[in-house]
Amino acid sequence: MAEHSETHVESAELRRTPRFAAFFAVGAALGILVALILTFAFGDGAISESTGARYSQSQVFGFLLLWCVPAGVALGAVVALVFDRVLSKRHRTVRIERERVEETD
Repeated sequence: MAEHSETHVESAELRRTPRFAAFFAVGAALGILVALILTFAFGDGAISESTGARYSQSQVFGFLLLWCVPAGVALGAVVALVFDRVLSKRHRTVRIERERVEETD
């Protein structure tokens, strides 16, 4: 059996990038926490001046979630983009060596 090997060497730039989904999830969790805090701070069950209706705390929490969760996700995205810009400046060039070996009969 004779072996034939072929080596290919090239270079590539290596840089770290943040995991965007993790930043989105943390932003959404932060939005839920802010909505919860605002619900207990301002959702006292008083009659609304604009509608004349009384909203329960769960309804106030739901309304606040509609605003706070997207805002938290957007904030997480902005932080991830800032980290991506900062980390893109620190990159290094690495040498990639690929070897292909074929056995012939």
